[in-house]
Amino acid sequence: MTSSPSRSSRRRALQAGALAFAGLAGAPLAFAQAASDATLKLIITFPPGGSTDIAARIIQPKLAERLGRPVVVDNKPGAASQLATQYVARSAPDGNTVLVGFDTHAINPVAKSKLPYDTFKDFAGVTLALRFPLVIGAAASVPGKDLRAFLDAAKAAPNKFNYASTGLGSMNHLVAEDIKKRSGAELLHVPYSGGGPAVQAVLSEVSSLTLLSYAALRGQIAAGKIKPLAVTGARRLPELPDVPTVAESGFPGFEAYSWIGIFAPAATPAGTLKQLTDVFQAALHDPEVHQRLTAAGFEVMATDGPTVDRYTREQYERWRAFVQAANLKLED
Repeated sequence: MTSSPSRSSRRRALQAGALAFAGLAGAPLAFAQAASDATLKLIITFPPGGSTDIAARIIQPKLAERLGRPVVVDNKPGAASQLATQYVARSAPDGNTVLVGFDTHAINPVAKSKLPYDTFKDFAGVTLALRFPLVIGAAASVPGKDLRAFLDAAKAAPNKFNYASTGLGSMNHLVAEDIKKRSGAELLHVPYSGGGPAVQAVLSEVSSLTLLSYAALRGQIAAGKIKPLAVTGARRLPELPDVPTVAESGFPGFEAYSWIGIFAPAATPAGTLKQLTDVFQAALHDPEVHQRLTAAGFEVMATDGPTVDRYTREQYERWRAFVQAANLKLED
């Protein structure tokens, strides 16, 4: 029995539709396969030598191993992290470019009246990777063996001493200003473009001290070229057991951490974000990577994406309130 023309037409239409659907369904798979060999770029907002650069280079080999494709660290310093952050915001949302965001990611909306991106709309969190207290490291010739003794000397000689930060409105700038406000000491602020330049300023004694991660300072501390005065976390660092916390130095309850979060462009598909979260968490929890990060003074967090998005908002609110209360001017 032959099919009627109408049935035959319907059958051909259904077959054509099925083929078209199969082609469309295969497109994302083909795209994923094509992208699987693409290089993953970790965009760093500061020059080499700072905390984000150190951490990224510790994690990089394990990420590449787990992904089975190249992973590169790309330093794009400038404009208080804005250049690198804008670059990622405008990158293709394909999971191949991520921001290794520093604490400035939450502070810039406080510090800058106009940003070339929207911190809360243009990014999707991947993980709150790490956090760490700052170490207050001073030049060897600076008076005092700890923070309390240094602040006594600073109060006796207003504006004789200065501190190097990683930029106007950076975490170490705000933490230093918080300590100044609580202590009554007068210290001059000298902003630099990153942790590496700030360390060099202290080594050359252009600056009296700086506030950076233990990872950024440990080599100079071990060599006796920079002396640690205090740490800003809730507890002493195991690597510096004789160095008191800021809270122990006369400021009960004081606690402040820098942090590193991974962010992708906002339009990145949920599945791709989940894959990025999974691979970063696995790399951060790798025993060798975990040991190296911990030895460098980092606390591994390895959260999910929504957690780092919430944390960014919380940090923004905290420092916005402080800046308003202290009446700080954070723009040139």
